[in-house]
Amino acid sequence: MAEAARRAASLDRPTWIMARTQSAPRGRRGKAWVNPAGNFAATYIFKPGGNPASAALRSFMASNALYEALAMKINRDKLSLKWPNDVLLNGGKVAGILLESTGRAGTIDWLSIGIGVNLETVPQGVRDASFPPVSLTGEGGETTDQDEFLSLLASNIATEEKVFEALGFGPIREKWLRRAARLGEVITARTARDEHTGTFETVDEAGQLVLNTPKGRVTIPAADVYF
Repeated sequence: MAEAARRAASLDRPTWIMARTQSAPRGRRGKAWVNPAGNFAATYIFKPGGNPASAALRSFMASNALYEALAMKINRDKLSLKWPNDVLLNGGKVAGILLESTGRAGTIDWLSIGIGVNLETVPQGVRDASFPPVSLTGEGGETTDQDEFLSLLASNIATEEKVFEALGFGPIREKWLRRAARLGEVITARTARDEHTGTFETVDEAGQLVLNTPKGRVTIPAADVYF
């Protein structure tokens, strides 16, 4: 992500940047991310146009693409998508997505989609994780090197982005919901100020989590989810 930001001004087309190793990996909302050698870390940087709200919906597009790439290497029934931007494998976290954007006056210039996948190794030293990390091969998936996985992922990202551009968020959202972890079940969403527990009803047209709680229907734009 740092390299994508450094190069953005000089790029004239959508670009993938892959790291063989990382010296300073990072996750969503400033959280630490551990990326042992042999695992996958890459950023897709492009100009989607539109406003920040539209750009944020690309996390669902990327989640769908990541799901399809992983499903080429393991039974897709073992995979699920956790709102807002994680992929679970047998209930453990196998991949995460991080979005960063630049722009002004309510428009997006560049959008970077960072993707980390535990292809081979389960990161050590991850404590108090609600969803313990797992690896693709550790859960019975096929061995996949970084280059092969990038090829699979890039192809699926391109397909999903074409759908988004042509048809909007609707079909992206529908596909994501079909793969959503714990849809229709009770989950907990924690924001910086509140905690809400209720039935995971849907994700709305703005990408927000919708819970049916004892106090009524609650719409949540950003939170950490637990179940």
